[in-house]
Amino acid sequence: MTPSGAAAARVRIAYVVLLILLAIAPWLGVYPIFVMKFLCFALFACALNLLLGYTGLLSFGHAALFGMAAYVCGWVTTALHWPPLAGLLAGMVTSALIGLVMGAVSIRRQGIYFAMITLAMAQIVFFFCLQARFTGGEDGLQGVPRGTLLGVLPLNGNVMYYFVAAVFVLAYLAIMRIVHSPFGQVLKMIRENEPRAISLGYRVDRYKLLAFVLSAALSGLAGSMKTLVMGFATLSDVHWSMSGEVILMTLVGGVGTFFGPVLGAGIVGTVQDQLADKVGSWVTVIIGAIFVLCVLAFRRGIVGEILAFLDRRRDAKAATPPNQGDNGTGRAAAAPSAE
Repeated sequence: MTPSGAAAARVRIAYVVLLILLAIAPWLGVYPIFVMKFLCFALFACALNLLLGYTGLLSFGHAALFGMAAYVCGWVTTALHWPPLAGLLAGMVTSALIGLVMGAVSIRRQGIYFAMITLAMAQIVFFFCLQARFTGGEDGLQGVPRGTLLGVLPLNGNVMYYFVAAVFVLAYLAIMRIVHSPFGQVLKMIRENEPRAISLGYRVDRYKLLAFVLSAALSGLAGSMKTLVMGFATLSDVHWSMSGEVILMTLVGGVGTFFGPVLGAGIVGTVQDQLADKVGSWVTVIIGAIFVLCVLAFRRGIVGEILAFLDRRRDAKAATPPNQGDNGTGRAAAAPSAE
């Protein structure tokens, strides 16, 4: 087996182990609500990573996509009595449409200008949610029902857990397929060298816009699932600080890696959950310290640094010359004399 084939086999084994752990987590005494919330934010981070890590676009407006989908899903399932799958779809479509408008306005700019435009448009969505009646204003939407799956299985307990886990796994696989597709390779080229992509005839703005809409739809799926899991949607879901949190998750785990955003979501979520009651508002200071530490010590994020270390070790082994054959004495044969 080649080194690359062995590495791919190890990655597949690791994913199988993680999938088994995810399947048996409720039977190991892990709090299901915590895991479901973690999966929602992990999907949110993966959606942002599709735009930031593989297209090179830093958006500060993804909270608007996440939060608006949360409100729409909560409203249609509460006021219109739609089933949960229809609520998820409604949230995704809403976020995709907002992402289409936001992306069409912002992709013509780059760098900090792109980020500031997305932030400004996200603030427009925030103030809309603050004033709209269907969102509940500062009180938010409360008591959102989970409903039943296909009108048969009530989404309670383990049924809800495995439903969220299945949605996350399918979305994660979809992101991997997008990145490995020809479309994903073009996105990487745009990230690395946009002028070259333009010179090769690619319509860069269209690729960026489609990447933005895909990221928006996945963010909407994450926000909709979060509403069904937690049973409420609030202004914190659409506040600009939520965009900062998901960017932090992505950076800590590793931008441009598949598993990095998942790990980052786990770290940030665990710190918030375990320390919020003990240290109060100081939890933001601790998270900020973690971010500074990662920026100084792990420039590529945790998963990115691990992958870089493995690449360096593999390159070092490849550069090491093979041992000379021994001469029957257990020692390497001496090189022939130049005389």
